[in-house]
Amino acid sequence: MPIYACTAAQGRLTSAHKAEIAKCITDIYHEETGAPRYLVQVIFYDVAPGNHYIAGELGSADQVWIRCDTRSGKTGMEKTQMLRRIMKQVGKIIGAEEHTIAVLLNEIPSSNFTEYGELAPAAGEENVWFSSLPYDLRKRLKAVA
Repeated sequence: MPIYACTAAQGRLTSAHKAEIAKCITDIYHEETGAPRYLVQVIFYDVAPGNHYIAGELGSADQVWIRCDTRSGKTGMEKTQMLRRIMKQVGKIIGAEEHTIAVLLNEIPSSNFTEYGELAPAAGEENVWFSSLPYDLRKRLKAVA
């Protein structure tokens, strides 16, 4: 249910960076919330040169943005920990200063989400929701859990 959109200048992130960032974000989300890993999606967007501006001026190619749309229901501590850990770990992975990593967390009511063809469960209700999924889908998701 959390969908992380990572945006950086074209060529800023290598394929290896992207794979490591996706694993890192998935692990952090799972560790901080207890939600299953198969709910985490990470998508990368490359910004072509000349398409990023700050204060009306061409922006630095070093900047990386990570936006997460997730279900509401997390504690303030969970959110703070996720934000800080992602900022630090992504900076470490790509060899960048933390001030070049922006992380944005947007909470949305679970009733405004669908996942795997079903309405998303409320936070903490993942196991009941999972049990209601078709057998073949549960089997596939268990393989990536």
